[in-house]
Amino acid sequence: MGERWTPKTWRDLPIQQVPAYPDAAALEAVEAQIASFPPLVFAGEARKLKAALARVAAGEAFLLQGGDCAESFDEHSADNIRDFFRVFLQMAMVLTFAGGSPVVKVGRIAGQFAKPRSSPSETIEGVSLPSYRGDIVNGLDFSAEARTPDPRRQLKAYRQSAATLNLLRAFATGGYANLENAHRWMLGFVKDSPQSSRYQDVASRMSDALDFMRAIGINPETHQEVRTTDFYTSHEALLLGYEEALTRVDSTSGDWYATSGHMLWIGDRTRQPDHAHVEYARGIRNPIGLKCGPSMDADGLIRLIDRLNPGDEAGRLSLICRFGADKVGDHLPGLIRAVAREGRTVTWVCDPMHGNTIAAGGYKTRPFDRVMQEIEGFFGVHRAEGTIAGGIHLEMTGKDVTECTGGARALTADDLSDRYHTYCDPRLNAEQALEVAFRTAELVKRERAEIERPHLDAAE
Repeated sequence: MGERWTPKTWRDLPIQQVPAYPDAAALEAVEAQIASFPPLVFAGEARKLKAALARVAAGEAFLLQGGDCAESFDEHSADNIRDFFRVFLQMAMVLTFAGGSPVVKVGRIAGQFAKPRSSPSETIEGVSLPSYRGDIVNGLDFSAEARTPDPRRQLKAYRQSAATLNLLRAFATGGYANLENAHRWMLGFVKDSPQSSRYQDVASRMSDALDFMRAIGINPETHQEVRTTDFYTSHEALLLGYEEALTRVDSTSGDWYATSGHMLWIGDRTRQPDHAHVEYARGIRNPIGLKCGPSMDADGLIRLIDRLNPGDEAGRLSLICRFGADKVGDHLPGLIRAVAREGRTVTWVCDPMHGNTIAAGGYKTRPFDRVMQEIEGFFGVHRAEGTIAGGIHLEMTGKDVTECTGGARALTADDLSDRYHTYCDPRLNAEQALEVAFRTAELVKRERAEIERPHLDAAE
């Protein structure tokens, strides 16, 4: 690792996006209490995800990562978790069948509570208060009481994460993830979609494949793989005191792991190589994501790769690119060429949400067409560079919200007020998220065919 690292060494470095807690002693007491709690996830699970992401980097699988922009305490319910998990399974099924690729499933859930802000304060009608930084820090209501950072919120975030993980594990292994269930839900979506004809061929091929599997004895009763799935969690490692409290030594390897989630990522605002967030992330052995926005240059990226993955371990580092539909062609090629020139192993992922936020009708929104344009541009650049488009990273929900315009039902700015429920950034609703999956599957299928073609030509 180079310099000596401990879970506390980040405290000696400059830090961005840190809440101003008024009571340092109360914060220290809460962090000590969390340090005594059981881990939320386990080192073996994080290692399994890293191995899966190594296959993504090699073009042997595809990463689907998505979930809420920021989880909230008020909307925590079994129904919301179920609806999210259900649409996520449908998306993965579409990508697997239509794209012809295994899918690694990683949710932005069970820990995605903290949010970076462009300003530490917010002013309304001459009153200035601390910005809302996510429910783990403070409240959304614009009052001094709600906006004052409260360390006790970390205890609630931990307990909500534990409850969410418990339900997700039950869904993933208890039969809810049965392929036949997901297919039945998919048929309902296709039937009701305004673009039903576009998706009918994929749905029919899924039906034929499942019928064939059952005919030869591959069914949920005889094969566990048909009724269970691997599902992992991820979040932005923003609140480092909370992360430190949940950082533990793995008894089998002696390595340090963050046990707050299987995969953690560093945001575009906190990726300074000599600052606290990079220092913390370099020492844990979980898979790490690194957000790459328009301000990332090639030299800076290589410096961060050296810092975060000096051993060039496959599956360790995912570069989550968030440029905007009109900028991906300008910024991504240079980064890809720098990584290729240095011979580094990374997983390339497209975040088509954050670079495509606009204002419309008095709301923040994201046009569906721009989301898809960035994904298509991302695949196009990789195709031109001969590299692998490894995955997509979405802000989405299982609910029928109206936060992003466009999609098959052509939501407009006038529709946003109907069901605009997000606490922070606009999310794709369930139907829009499935549309993204269908259209991305076409891109994945084309990419996989091009990966396989040189091998077929060589065999001939």
